[in-house]
Amino acid sequence: MASKKIYWFTFVMPILIVMAALISIMFGTKDIPLSDIWQAIVNFDEGNLNHQIIWSGRVPRVLAVLFVGAFLAVAGAVMQGVTRNFLASPSILGVADGSAFVVTMAIVFLPSITNFQLVLLSMLGSLFGGMLVFGFASMIKNGLSPVRLAIIGTVIGTFLSSIGTAIAMYHQVSQTITMWYNSKLHTVQMDMVLLCVPIGLLGLILALSMSNSVTVMSLGEDTAVSLGQRTRIVKVLSMLSVAILTGTAVALVGKIAFVGLVVPHLVRMLVSVDYRYIIPCSAVMGAFFLTACDVISRYINFPFETPIGVVTALIGVPYFLYLIRKKGGEKYAA
Repeated sequence: MASKKIYWFTFVMPILIVMAALISIMFGTKDIPLSDIWQAIVNFDEGNLNHQIIWSGRVPRVLAVLFVGAFLAVAGAVMQGVTRNFLASPSILGVADGSAFVVTMAIVFLPSITNFQLVLLSMLGSLFGGMLVFGFASMIKNGLSPVRLAIIGTVIGTFLSSIGTAIAMYHQVSQTITMWYNSKLHTVQMDMVLLCVPIGLLGLILALSMSNSVTVMSLGEDTAVSLGQRTRIVKVLSMLSVAILTGTAVALVGKIAFVGLVVPHLVRMLVSVDYRYIIPCSAVMGAFFLTACDVISRYINFPFETPIGVVTALIGVPYFLYLIRKKGGEKYAA
């Protein structure tokens, strides 16, 4: 059954992604005809304003949302599988907040930091945020249950965001820092895309290589041990892949919520409970989902641009509440 459904992601989703990307490049405060896009690709003219807009603004933005959507969706899928928590995602369990917090500290106290160093610190921040949330939850009775863990993650994430914002305001860099907490798609540069995407792809490859182990872990730790799974190694490698994926995403465009929550659930309903399918399909679906959200964000209040996080929240918050109402405090079973 899964092998038949996978064809939908193999043939239909790439077409939808290309269509969404073209719409994103063509339309905005200045509409650009498809012929100009083709000419910008095959015969770039520095003197042509449309060509400049395409390559300096819209292509980096499209590439950023495509890869960030894929990275965040896969990070969420891995977290849900390994923790067996149906509410797990980078934005809810403190991973993205830890990354944004450390990036804030780096910008305030290390103003001459290079982009590569910023990405590395962003990944370390992801590890810090996740470990802080899970460490605190493990000290509370039933703290690792889905709803309680989500509450703890939200509280700690809000705390880190507040501290980061206060420090940024004190050092008078709050306008710069705001973009890291509300996404900064309109300022994405191609050099940052070319730096972050290869690093994020390493995290994606790591997640794909562990897909079978994540499937076993999703059955429960006792079952995984009985099947010969080295659960500690799987958890460490899973955390590493999530940190790489989330850290590069935050370093590239800032914090974007709910992609890692919504997309894996949609994929699971459409395809399979096998993470050999869920992880790659989440990458494809995540790329389309965030690109579509980016297009929508431009037209909610046209010609002014609405932060993309508003669009993902309009979808993610109701779905988050639906999951809590439907599943309550139960552990997620694959």
